[in-house]
Amino acid sequence: MNKLPTTPHSAHTTHNSPLSSFEFWPGWIFYTPIVIYWVLQGLRYRDFSLPTAANPRIETGGLCGESKSSILDMAGPVANQWIAPYALLKTGSNDYARAKEVLLQKSLSLPIVVKPDVGCNGTGVKLAHTENDLRAILDAFPRNTTLMLQRLIPYRHEAGIFYIRHPDQATGIISSLTFKDIPALVGDGHSTVLELLKQDPRTSLLLSIYTPRLEHRLHEVLEHGQTLDLVFTGNHCKGAIFRNGAADITPALTKRIDEIMQDIPDFHFGRVDVKFESVEELRNGEKFEIIEINGVGSEAIHIWDSRTTLKEAYKTQFFHYGETFRIGAKKRQAGWKTSGLWHGVRLWRQQKRLLASYPMND
Repeated sequence: MNKLPTTPHSAHTTHNSPLSSFEFWPGWIFYTPIVIYWVLQGLRYRDFSLPTAANPRIETGGLCGESKSSILDMAGPVANQWIAPYALLKTGSNDYARAKEVLLQKSLSLPIVVKPDVGCNGTGVKLAHTENDLRAILDAFPRNTTLMLQRLIPYRHEAGIFYIRHPDQATGIISSLTFKDIPALVGDGHSTVLELLKQDPRTSLLLSIYTPRLEHRLHEVLEHGQTLDLVFTGNHCKGAIFRNGAADITPALTKRIDEIMQDIPDFHFGRVDVKFESVEELRNGEKFEIIEINGVGSEAIHIWDSRTTLKEAYKTQFFHYGETFRIGAKKRQAGWKTSGLWHGVRLWRQQKRLLASYPMND
């Protein structure tokens, strides 16, 4: 049967939750009310792209098409010490040799996480354990694609921390904390991977997510007690399981995140994805590393906890998207420009084409 990695939690126990009523609705169904809300806000503020001014130094404010590395590159000395180091490589010719050079320059070594610099929802994120892995991964990406080669953070656990600070406020808040559990199979010595997937009440409903990634192992029989992680990336749409961690938002963690985010110029709204050693250390604002920082296109992902009701999910979405308009209005008043609706649409279409060209994530 399925077993989740043990993650201590002060309010909830880790468990195999059934799906909520809306977790895997088609996007056009779930997001239609949000689009309507966005249009109404755009009419109210007379600018449909106003949220892009909430983080004005980032392309589209981080709504779409932004470079992940460009956000991290803005980090000052305080923030930089919390970010997992990375190097950049544009695919072309002699990729492996050039990758070794840039890794050496940044004092990085295998294992390495390889991910597209422009991406979304973990698409194309790969883990290279060996030199052969790295060669194959680089070859799998289209030419002229900028990749981030990031040090694999040693911590097992992952979380998404949503941060908001209005420009007229001295400090920011954490509006959402979500733990990302990586589901794993545990072998019984006689069932195949596919049979184990079908035995679990949750994964049996999501075979279309897990089986393509595991197609070469579906008929493998795991030894008794042997574990197999079903996904590497902590993304809900790729199979990770999200849990609301609001009970673990503390003044110490809020202060630490605020210190970090205020060291990124004019950053006011977005989600910080981190890996951490333990919930206790995270509550203390210690022993975590930042994977990436997402702007106004990111969500407060606790809405994908299976215990969240649809009403709660929409209330959360409307609050956060409302904040992007309110913050954007203040930044516009201070003289910052928005990206413009059609520029954002062009970047969204470009990003959509890029995502379709990336290899399957690990």
